[in-house]
Amino acid sequence: MPPPAIRPGVTTALAAFASLAAVVGTIHYLELPSLLAQRKKARKVEKRCYDATDEKYSLASFATLTSQLTLPSTYPLATDIQKNVPIYDCLDFDLTDSKRVEALRDELFHILYDGPGVYVLKNFFTDMAVLDGANAAFASIIKTELEASDGAKGDHFAPASANSRIWNSFSKHCLQDPASFVKYYSNPLFRIVSEAYLGPAYRITTQLNVVKPGGKPQVCHRDYHLGFQTKEDVARWPKPMHDASRLLTLQGAVAHSDMPLESGPTRLLPYSQGFDAGFMAYRQEEFNEYFLQNYIALPLKKGDAVFFSPALFHAAGENKTSDVERSANLIQVSSAFGKTMENVDSVPLVEKSWGLLAEKYAREGMSSELDSLVGAIAEGYPFPTNLDRRPPAPGGMAPESEQDILKRALSEGWQKVKVLDELTAMRKAGAA
Repeated sequence: MPPPAIRPGVTTALAAFASLAAVVGTIHYLELPSLLAQRKKARKVEKRCYDATDEKYSLASFATLTSQLTLPSTYPLATDIQKNVPIYDCLDFDLTDSKRVEALRDELFHILYDGPGVYVLKNFFTDMAVLDGANAAFASIIKTELEASDGAKGDHFAPASANSRIWNSFSKHCLQDPASFVKYYSNPLFRIVSEAYLGPAYRITTQLNVVKPGGKPQVCHRDYHLGFQTKEDVARWPKPMHDASRLLTLQGAVAHSDMPLESGPTRLLPYSQGFDAGFMAYRQEEFNEYFLQNYIALPLKKGDAVFFSPALFHAAGENKTSDVERSANLIQVSSAFGKTMENVDSVPLVEKSWGLLAEKYAREGMSSELDSLVGAIAEGYPFPTNLDRRPPAPGGMAPESEQDILKRALSEGWQKVKVLDELTAMRKAGAA
C-alpha cells in the first residue's frame, strides 16, 4: 500500500518552517544578536561605575546564576562531580603527555571563568614527608613570631592568638628550611594550574593559616584585588575592571592536615564568580543570607588542594571539632599583569637555595619539577624596568627576566656569587 499523500497545506507549513529555521540559523551563524547588542552599546552612554550608596542588585538573577548544575560531560578529565564541584585525582595525570596536559588546562580555565568557579585536586601532594617538612618549618616560624609578638600575633579575621597565621609563608619557608622549600615548590602541578588560568610569568605568594578548635567562620567575601577594598573604593573602578580583577589572581589552598567537614573547610558558592556586580553585592545582607543558606563545603585530605576564582563568594568555615587544627597553606598566584599582595624578594631566596637548584639541575636537567621551582622563586616578567640601561635583548621585545638569568646560570654552571651579582646588577640597572 502506498504511503498516504501529504496534504498541500501541510507541505506549505513544512516548507515555511524549514525556511524559518534557515533564517534563524543564518542569524545565529552571523552572530547578529551580538552585533546588534554591540551597536546598541555603541550608541548609548551608560554609567561606567557602580553606585557606592544603596544601589540594589538582583538577588533573583544571582540565585538563577548559582542554581546551575555542573555536568560530568563538560569536564571529562574529572573523576567526579561533588556538590557541583569538579574533582580531579592527580594520580590520573600523565604530565609527559603534552596534549593531555593542555586539555586539562582548558578544563581548569573553563571551570574558573565560565563554570562553577572552583575545583579540587586530590593527591596534589602524595609524599607526606614533603608536607611534614614544610609543617615543621612553619611550626618553628610560628613559635619565633609568637614569642617576638608576646603572644599577640593572629590573622586578619580572628582575635589575636585565636588562630595561627604566617604572612608571606612563601619567603619565610625558604629562609627557614631551603631543602623543604625546594621539594615543596618543585611540584610541577603548581605551574600547570597557575599557567592554566594566568598564563606565563605568574608570581606565587602564600600565607599559612591554622584554624584551631572553636575557630569562628568568616563572613562571605570575594578576594584580592577588589575584594580587599572598601565599597566606596571599589565603586570608583569602572565596571569592566571588576571583571578584569578576577583574571588577575588565582586563589587556592593546599591542605596540610586532614580537613573533615566538622573542621570548617572553605565554604563555597559555585558559579557566583560570574555575577558582574559581585564585588559590590557580596557586602549586602541579603546576599550574605543567600550565601549562608546555599554554600557548599568539601572535606579534604592532607595533600589535597582546592583552587578557585578570587571572585567566587566564599568564606572560611567554623572549626567545630575539639581536636583538629585545620592547617592550610593559602596559595595566591598573581598574573604578570597584576600586582601581588605581598612582596617577594628573589635574591635572598636564590642565595639560600642555589646549591640545591644546581644539584637538581645536575641530576635531571631542566625537568618539569625544576622548571616549576624556578617559576616560583624568580620573577618571570621583566617589566617595569629602565630601558635606557636594559634594552630588549637582541631579536626580542623584552630584556631578560630573573627566571631567564637563573636558567642561563644553571645551564652554564655558574657559582652562587655570580648568580647573585647578576641578579643584583639587573635590579640596579632596572631602577629609575
